[in-house]
Amino acid sequence: MIPRYSRPAMAAIWSPANRYRIWFEIEALVAERQGQMGQIPAEAARVIREKGAPRIAAISEDDIARIDAIEAEVRHDVIAFLTWLGEGIGPEARFMHQGLTSSDVLDTTLAVQFTEALDLIDRGLARLLEALKARALEHRHSVTIGRSHGIHAEPTSFGLKLAGHWAEFARNRERLRQARREIATCAISGAVGTFAHVDPSIEAFVAARLGLAVEPVSTQVIPRDRHAMVFAVLAVIASSIERLAVEVRHLQRSEVREAEEFFHPGQKGSSAMPHKRNPVLSENLTGLARLVRGMVVPALENVALWHERDISHSSVERVIAPDATIALDFALQRLAGMMEKLVIYPERMAANVEALGGVVHSGEVLLALTQAGMTRESAYAAVQRNAMATWTRLGTAEGRSFRENLLADTEVTAHLDPAAIDRAMDPMLHLRHVDAVLARVFGDAEPRPGDVDGG
Repeated sequence: MIPRYSRPAMAAIWSPANRYRIWFEIEALVAERQGQMGQIPAEAARVIREKGAPRIAAISEDDIARIDAIEAEVRHDVIAFLTWLGEGIGPEARFMHQGLTSSDVLDTTLAVQFTEALDLIDRGLARLLEALKARALEHRHSVTIGRSHGIHAEPTSFGLKLAGHWAEFARNRERLRQARREIATCAISGAVGTFAHVDPSIEAFVAARLGLAVEPVSTQVIPRDRHAMVFAVLAVIASSIERLAVEVRHLQRSEVREAEEFFHPGQKGSSAMPHKRNPVLSENLTGLARLVRGMVVPALENVALWHERDISHSSVERVIAPDATIALDFALQRLAGMMEKLVIYPERMAANVEALGGVVHSGEVLLALTQAGMTRESAYAAVQRNAMATWTRLGTAEGRSFRENLLADTEVTAHLDPAAIDRAMDPMLHLRHVDAVLARVFGDAEPRPGDVDGG
């Protein structure tokens, strides 16, 4: 992933230095257990740890270049690493990698890297959830227009809108944690996974030290359905990011202007038009979401490997594992910051609710007429003809509000007086259960001192 979209903590997980650190730890743990079992000299295991650990801790760009140079000759990355490591350990290095196959090291390392990466993503979700909850409670009573098909429907609460996104990301966090449990497995089973040259207790020992579970049945690799699950969950989270980003993009449109991204002092929106305040963050998030979703199909195709193992998955994972996690980590932090600073305009929301002359209250008027004695079919026809008269003449000289058209309709006024019509057209009717819904979502959403009532 390019540096522009990489946060240092996540990028470090996929760095060569971290990869080699984990490789060494696996080799040292295997040697330690084999020394305890008498399969190699215990002294050799001690030397491997004592001489290898500082060498790995101080690994430099020159060291990495040396490993690369060895790999260019031997055409094998693990052998190149073991050769470089052995140069600093000495004769005892011959006891490393006893009974192992390269995939034992590579796949277990990938599991460790994924757990580290998913933990960072989990923290990003926590920050986003906190921001969404705070803004939802702040604007629990801010009336806004709900839209279906992009068209004004009925009033809702902006806080309720944000609570829906909170609930979605809360589900995503559970999915992420399940994916982490699935990927956190260790395989130290040797060629084709039969433990022919390595005792199963060694695998259990390494897994425990690395905080992993033992892979129940490995071939020569950890089955790739586990990895596909991770990428699928990352893609779902990316889609949730885009759904919220698209909402902000729409709300920031000049014709809507109900909310917008924070515009920093000194920020410039256009090289040609100084007035522009563009939704650049949410547009960027839409693009990053597309990128992450695009990595799901290659991960699914990696599941079907030949027999006990081939390496068709390897080149794919070297790209998509760091890129997907780095991009999603960046996107979550960007989205959390955007929501923390989102500029919200309750007055504009309230104005937009009435922008169509009051027709968005047609549903309440319909109910009032049926409760006053009209059949549903007659009531629907009466309400619709007055709504359409308002809609089609809106902004013209002969145009009247929905309320005015209703009051001029004798079939309507035969059942509803002006006060009843006004009660039906009160937008706060739609918010009477908001607190109950938020309490159901958050569990502790009762109004508190200091909450901002944006209505």
